[in-house]
Amino acid sequence: MNELPHQILEHPAEPGWKSAFEAFLEEHPDLDTLEVVLPDTNGVLRGKWLPGKALAKVFEGGVAFPYSLFGLDVWGREVEATGMHLDTGDKDGVCWPIPESLKLVPWADRKTAQVLLSMYDRDGEPFLADPRHVLENTVAQMKEEFGVTATCAFELEFYLFEESDGDWTEQPKPLFSTHLGPARQNMYALSDLEALLPVVDDLRKACEAQGIPADAAVSEAAPGQFELNLHHRNNPLLAADDVVLLRRLVAGVARKHELKASFMAKPFVEWPGNGMHVHVSMEDDNGNLFADPEHGRERLGYAINGLLKTMPEALLLFISTFNGFRRMQPGSYAPASICWGFDNRSVALRVPASSPEAARVEHRIAGADANPYLVLTGILAGMMEGLRLKKDPPAAVTGNAYEKRKKRLTPWMDEAIDAFEASKLMKKAVGLEMHKVLTEIKREELNEFGREISSLERQTYL
Repeated sequence: MNELPHQILEHPAEPGWKSAFEAFLEEHPDLDTLEVVLPDTNGVLRGKWLPGKALAKVFEGGVAFPYSLFGLDVWGREVEATGMHLDTGDKDGVCWPIPESLKLVPWADRKTAQVLLSMYDRDGEPFLADPRHVLENTVAQMKEEFGVTATCAFELEFYLFEESDGDWTEQPKPLFSTHLGPARQNMYALSDLEALLPVVDDLRKACEAQGIPADAAVSEAAPGQFELNLHHRNNPLLAADDVVLLRRLVAGVARKHELKASFMAKPFVEWPGNGMHVHVSMEDDNGNLFADPEHGRERLGYAINGLLKTMPEALLLFISTFNGFRRMQPGSYAPASICWGFDNRSVALRVPASSPEAARVEHRIAGADANPYLVLTGILAGMMEGLRLKKDPPAAVTGNAYEKRKKRLTPWMDEAIDAFEASKLMKKAVGLEMHKVLTEIKREELNEFGREISSLERQTYL
């Protein structure tokens, strides 16, 4: 008789994972529901709801999900060209919980907890089409090659809408689009925050309950648009986890208040899109590499040059949706060219004004709908390439970067896919598995949009 595939018996996490869920169970013996959450290649959350009593079973034995969840397009459909579906028998891997992410869900109607998962094979090895493991490998490579780690902080923009009947064939109106007169910018308006005080207060309380290090909340550059800033983490994996959990939190709290939150990169032609800005520094045992009195500015320049050099081939990691490329419009506070500058919000890479100890790069390219694990992978791969090459960047841009004659970032998804597919550096950065999977998924998504006939075409040609 053939032996059955064996199950992993030991949790592949760090010591202490068992005490984490045992303490949680002791504090919450009346847990009703457990949500197990697995971010896929697009950052879409897959998973299932389990009874609360299943918590111990999940931590002790993992959760079986098919590897093919990482071969789905943004609509949740199988992309056969990835080779991850019936060609392999659609096998299951084992998803293990990330202990730090086990938290109550404050916006749920019943007592509910959620926990993030990551995928492993049956021998306990990381499944390398899981974006979290891709970032984990990048972090390990940084430590091995340069003896450094990264400190990261994300900023996320989003729109709030009134709940609709689900018909999005007509353009929805964001909150405050007719508030106090015609729709207009109301940048950093306290009145907008005050008008949504119950929502903002629930967002703050939910972040505290889930241990998500959210900082400032501001009204952004369009009616109904807001931004939440996260505190920095000296662990890139946890920083990316924060983004995944924060997006789910914002959507859940908004729904509780009969609102819809959208992280869509470019919901409106006339208003700014939603960005995901990432602040990154690199540290060794002596502290921030960019703060060193003797070599800090030089190393910062090397990192910036690496990011500029790799930007075209890594662009698909930062902008991975068809809609995301619509955001890259001149004059829109989204970067349109490959350039950098000091305290300049019109460039792709901004060096914020700060104390020397906080010297860092703000990467301004990604849309708010991007996968944060892959965004950080692309950023760290570019910075490492800069440290290898040890070349100074071109001159910093001053003034309005949209008016300078700089090489443009492509606004076309097909060109970004081609550049990513052809890049040897990207194959190394994300691994051969993720490189193939992401390329095939994005080509299929682009083809699907190409098969659609827009209302503008019908208005023009019928």
